[in-house]
Amino acid sequence: MQSPDQSNQHFSVDGNSIALKRTMTKRHLVMLSLGGAIGTGLFLSSGEVIAQAGPLGAVIAYIIGGLIAYMVMLCLGELAVNQPVTGSFGAFAAKNIGPGTGYMVSWMYWLGWSATLGTEFTAAAMLMQEWFPSTSIWLWTLVFIVTVLISNLTSTRFFAESEFWLSLIKVATVLIFIVLGLTAIFGLIPFYGHESAPLFSNLTAHGWLPNGLFPIFATMLIVNFAFNGTEMIGIAAGETENPEKNVPKAIHAAVWRLMIFFVGTIIVISSLLPYQDAGLGATHGEGVSNSPFVSVFNLIGIPYAEDIMRFVIITALLSTANSGLYAASRMMWALSVQKQLPKIFSKLTKSGTPVIAILVTMIGGLPGLLSEQFGADFIFKNLLGIAAFTMVIVWMSICWSQFNFRRKWLASGKTVADLKFKTPWYPIVPIFGFMTCTATGLSMAADPEMLSGFIGCLIFMATCYATYYWLYHNKST
Repeated sequence: MQSPDQSNQHFSVDGNSIALKRTMTKRHLVMLSLGGAIGTGLFLSSGEVIAQAGPLGAVIAYIIGGLIAYMVMLCLGELAVNQPVTGSFGAFAAKNIGPGTGYMVSWMYWLGWSATLGTEFTAAAMLMQEWFPSTSIWLWTLVFIVTVLISNLTSTRFFAESEFWLSLIKVATVLIFIVLGLTAIFGLIPFYGHESAPLFSNLTAHGWLPNGLFPIFATMLIVNFAFNGTEMIGIAAGETENPEKNVPKAIHAAVWRLMIFFVGTIIVISSLLPYQDAGLGATHGEGVSNSPFVSVFNLIGIPYAEDIMRFVIITALLSTANSGLYAASRMMWALSVQKQLPKIFSKLTKSGTPVIAILVTMIGGLPGLLSEQFGADFIFKNLLGIAAFTMVIVWMSICWSQFNFRRKWLASGKTVADLKFKTPWYPIVPIFGFMTCTATGLSMAADPEMLSGFIGCLIFMATCYATYYWLYHNKST
């Protein structure tokens, strides 16, 4: 393993040295994490959580989801600072759990983000179709695929800069949404249907928990998916300047900002919209395009608010796809340099991007091209379930890896003080993080609409283990 102060991350494949360049800074890491997280889960799925769990139930669900994400990221911080390598989750699991599990985790993370590409492209294309009704969803999907490919293939630095500015747009939008929403809540600006300040009466208008406690936990998979992307800091550690310093700072900054953004957004939506109308398709008809963000801005009366928000949401979706393609392709690259994929997947361009891994990963965006035949809503829902479940598996592996890493670290005669970054409250944090992630994953089986995706993911996991022990186990022992 290379020391953190080296400029590049080097590996050797068949005697040839290949390297990913350390060109990312702290601001890139933070925006990469925010960009990966702020997307479908917030702009489109938050209303569904409110409709199912109720206003206060949704607030509680997002607080719990944020705490789970924070525990996982604290575990990730210890691993990433001490082993700042690209493709980190698989490497961590292979070293601290077992090589078969490391192989499975790498492929599950790839599958999760590959599926996420499909959700983002499909949702963005549906929004574009509202502007251009005569065009096909598959055509816009193709346009977005090409755009994101160009961003990822140019160079890591170009990708990081493009993702920074794309993420900045949606971060600014969320902040503006919260500020304008609060001014409407307190009656400082008019809000359609209210002659006086609505305040927070909607939060408890139908009781504290109108649908009971169970929906809070039933929606945790959707909530955790909203925080999916925060872990990209670990992926990018191998391409980050001074990871020992920048990774911990980025983790704290990203998670707490997401907590504020998400909880603040839920409070605004729940205060201004009847919770039954917050879900997808409940306000203006059916379809994924009916974001509660659009509904709130329309009711505030901002000129062209719907068009503005449609643009912002499209930008947000493409940003998530952009960062997702980056993360998943690096996982394939890492598998290749570990000789668990053909060496062609570790092929780098002159600018240092894994071109074949990027192109193959983009396969996940192709289901959007089938939206006319199978229905965009159907494709979106199923891809969302797959992406959420795979994320949970990866988060479980991070907690488990850190638990075992600390034990091995202490057993080798080293002390906690020797760690450059340490997870606090060990072993409570990794154990509780693992248990909550496990419970979240199992909740998918209780949702009839996600059951097929749940079974499919389990089959994929079993296939990963079988493939590893068939093709690679004897080579690594």
